[in-house]
Amino acid sequence: MGMMGREITLSLLRTGLIKPWSALADLIYPPACAGCGVSTGAHRSLCPACWSGIRFIERPYCEVLGSPFSHDLGTGILSAEAIADPPVFDRLRSAAIHDGVVRDLVLGLKYRDRTDLAPMMAGWMLRASDGTIAGCDAIIPVPLHRARLFSRKYNQAAELARHLARLSGKQLLAATLLRTKRTSQQVGLGARARQDNVRGAFSVAEGRAGDVFGRRFVLIDDVYTTGATVVAATRVLKKAGATDVTVLTFARAVDDLI
Repeated sequence: MGMMGREITLSLLRTGLIKPWSALADLIYPPACAGCGVSTGAHRSLCPACWSGIRFIERPYCEVLGSPFSHDLGTGILSAEAIADPPVFDRLRSAAIHDGVVRDLVLGLKYRDRTDLAPMMAGWMLRASDGTIAGCDAIIPVPLHRARLFSRKYNQAAELARHLARLSGKQLLAATLLRTKRTSQQVGLGARARQDNVRGAFSVAEGRAGDVFGRRFVLIDDVYTTGATVVAATRVLKKAGATDVTVLTFARAVDDLI
């Protein structure tokens, strides 16, 4: 039997072994909507009602901040915010607006141990990355402080980054950027308070400067609100020699369309 024949045989054997276990798992844990829990035909999926409630962020949007426009203003258009106060990162992209089902998915991943949601969410993020993942050198998650990581058991940004790296084949640098300052929860803080809270919170790990210098990165987080966290993290990466930083989040807070 040739090499191709052996590979086909192994593939069939794996399929034959996996299918009974998958069927048993479906009996014990039937596929359900990740948003509302009603029965669905597949795991890691949404029912039609939840799917229709998601507001995906697609063009037209600001080329720098990714802020969605209410109507098409032409190619390369920037928002007034991006012109008046250019961010330290090079661009921002997000998969969906942070409300309804999208907010529930974020909360499930972040606080309810729903790490099973990360592959689906990462798939949406890859689609929303606008080619920036394809053009980057590596993917970096926004890190948690070790004390918070110990209490939470995992970093939701790192879970998303891990699956994005798997889907794209890009290098994952999960230990290059560190959160060295234990910050307060950002929820409930105003924009200025958020900036003060994360000032000096990040650093490049000792001996890891070579990971950063002269390279292009996609920085991963779950939600973009005021941007204080990703701005602080980007400043550290740029200071260490990063040539380009794209911020990619699953969701972003949007008040009104421009």
